[in-house]
Amino acid sequence: MIVDRKHLLSSVEMAHFVAHGSLALEGVVPDVLNDRDIAVLETGLPAHPYGTPLDTVFPAGTFVRDLLDLPTVAGAVQSLVGPHPAIDHHAVHVRPPHGGEAQPMHADAVLDTRVDAFDVQLMYYPRAVTLEQGGTLSVPGTHLRRINESAIGRYQNLVGQTRLVCTAGTVVLLHHGIWHGGRRNDSDVPRYMFKIRFNPTVRQLRLWNTDDIDDPAVRAELSTALPWATGPEGRLELVNRARLWRELTGDADFDIDYYLTREQLRPQLIAPGATDTRLGGGRAADGWGL
Repeated sequence: MIVDRKHLLSSVEMAHFVAHGSLALEGVVPDVLNDRDIAVLETGLPAHPYGTPLDTVFPAGTFVRDLLDLPTVAGAVQSLVGPHPAIDHHAVHVRPPHGGEAQPMHADAVLDTRVDAFDVQLMYYPRAVTLEQGGTLSVPGTHLRRINESAIGRYQNLVGQTRLVCTAGTVVLLHHGIWHGGRRNDSDVPRYMFKIRFNPTVRQLRLWNTDDIDDPAVRAELSTALPWATGPEGRLELVNRARLWRELTGDADFDIDYYLTREQLRPQLIAPGATDTRLGGGRAADGWGL
């Protein structure tokens, strides 16, 4: 479905996603739906082939479709991957009381080198998650530092990492490349999480509400400093964010502190007297011609 513009993400929210690789919609799912969903998650859901259309996997009337049709959720998903995404895969994760093991730190699936597109993972928590329950650990901002699956699995604690703690009915949207890992549940109650990975089927160009595109808060979000990205690493992150923001907005000149512009300087004019063998026979260029 096409979402009303008022429910789409703002440019400031999109800039936050670009900088951090995640966006949390705290407590947006009503209790009546949360209670219904627990029984479905305990039963499990059938799998579908990769790339199946959303309407085929979750038709009207299913609990997942009711979740995705909530205006706030639908608006966020459409802002990130467009109105008709495909389902890459989905999974139910139930950690029993005092059960499970801490996952190695990882990014989902094989190395994904796309810089002009990204998948989005939706994580839905129908019950509140406490620190004792071992909510998902992630490292904000790592989504633009691509790794191959669990290549960083030997690292268990990184500067700037966060542990998810949330109220019931929270939905978190993640860039597919973010470094994360599930934690052990050390509480007396089970922990529930339902995950969907969306593939975009349209170019991810200005899909959100761009009314505030010139708000200074947009550039402030894109310039956010993260604990692990300091000094030269921090400047590289500004380049990575500027590159993605150019793709999302179609603004080929956008930059933060000139870093990306400097990197992409490729003047094509040839100085007088210089030769370019690509012109044929090594002849000299004529004046300042190409």
